[in-house]
Amino acid sequence: MTQAHPQLVAQSRINTPLGPLTAAATDLGLAGLWFDDQAHHPGPLAVPADARHPVLAAAAGAVAAYFDGDSEPLRRVALDLHGTPFQLAVWRALQALPRGATATYGQIAAGVGSPAAVRAAGAAIGRNPVSILVPCHRVLGKGGALTGYAGGLHRKQALLQAEGILPG
Repeated sequence: MTQAHPQLVAQSRINTPLGPLTAAATDLGLAGLWFDDQAHHPGPLAVPADARHPVLAAAAGAVAAYFDGDSEPLRRVALDLHGTPFQLAVWRALQALPRGATATYGQIAAGVGSPAAVRAAGAAIGRNPVSILVPCHRVLGKGGALTGYAGGLHRKQALLQAEGILPG
């Protein structure tokens, strides 16, 4: 079933070493970036494919820059994230995690002013609509455990290895 999103205006496909992504844009920025088999993938989108759309072209450049080792690929693309105020706060906290750094779910919850909301922070992280560029893969469980990644733990491990966080 094709999903309609009222603000989306274009979509494109971006190939990566970890599999293809679907990118979705509004007039204001990148609203989604999902691996095909990712949890919470919206499914087929009822918007035109247009890889030349400025937001989607910027997203493709940012993803390529990430895989080339760029420490700040998000500077290349505007975001237009939609969620609850708590989700948006968590996603902003993720954007502040630099390449090569990690945080725990508890640290993210505390960082957004809700130290007791670890599970809620985890749920918000799991619903992050912009894989890789909003780096939810940098969030680890207690003791550095690789837990939870909507794109699959194998991808989380590969992304952390590419960043030098885990041995390759």
